[in-house]
Amino acid sequence: MIRLDEPLKLLNTFGLDVSSRLFFAFSAEESLRSLWKTNLLQLTSPLVLGGGSNILFTRNYHGLILKNNIPGRELIKETSAHVWVRFGAGEPWQDCVQFAIANHWGGLENLSLIPGSIGAAPVQNIGAYGVELKDCFVELSAFDLVSGKVRTFDQSDCAFGYRDSIFKREGKGRYCILSVTLRLNKNHEFHTQYGDISTMLDSMGVKTLSIKAVSEAVMAIRRSKLPDPDVLGNCGSFFKNPVVDASHFELLKKQFPDIRSFPAGEGKVKVPAGWLIEADGWKGKRVGNTGCHQQQALVLVNYGGATGQEVADHAQRIVASVEAHFGIRLETEVNII
Repeated sequence: MIRLDEPLKLLNTFGLDVSSRLFFAFSAEESLRSLWKTNLLQLTSPLVLGGGSNILFTRNYHGLILKNNIPGRELIKETSAHVWVRFGAGEPWQDCVQFAIANHWGGLENLSLIPGSIGAAPVQNIGAYGVELKDCFVELSAFDLVSGKVRTFDQSDCAFGYRDSIFKREGKGRYCILSVTLRLNKNHEFHTQYGDISTMLDSMGVKTLSIKAVSEAVMAIRRSKLPDPDVLGNCGSFFKNPVVDASHFELLKKQFPDIRSFPAGEGKVKVPAGWLIEADGWKGKRVGNTGCHQQQALVLVNYGGATGQEVADHAQRIVASVEAHFGIRLETEVNII
């Protein structure tokens, strides 16, 4: 059933007090297909909403929001080394991580506690602590909101990049992801060299590595650095870590000897956006009802009563300041509407 003027405050992790002119929640492909047959999707501007953890509404949405609640966890294939699991796109990402760990299937533990639904994960090619979704991605099925047909996308079709995919470029707004299939590992490969994972494992007294221990270490790190959206509205990391030419980085290194970096392929260097923002003096700085979190400069927060436009304006101030200071233009991870 289509609902009118639906409040979205509880459906976006910034906690912004906005609404959608038209709203349709669905838990099965058939419901979406039935809606498509009415031609409403062709007459409105449909926006698929998952967990609302990677979106910034700067105003009320005047089109149709499709709230994807499709459930499901199905083991579809198994070998001595791997399992293939198909998840409904509406499943919360953290529930999928915990499901995998409970079954002793590895591959998702470094991605623990990332907010949102699994249907949104391929759009962003979510990643953390040296691991990306594409590392275990097999395929997804998606409903074409234009043709009304269901299409299967394999890894090549998705054209994954750093926090990027076809669904953020030429496929943006056209597809509603229905399910995601991942290949998980029975023989575990641990990735603990990135960030503070090893240090956290040591502080936890872990002697024997396990995917559960890695997951718990990652969650502890995230909780120590990132605010809980239920307490302080935010979307996690607001900006991508920029990739620059090695020659540009070397010039920056001479001027800022403590600048941090990671390899990003031949002739390229990835610079932590959080470092740039903090070095530019924005960490913990509040402007009105918004600002950068005091523990993590990369996170913009709603201190209460902020509008989406306030947050977007603050983000642009940071972008302009960092570019003027370092010659690097930051790009947002968050989808700004």
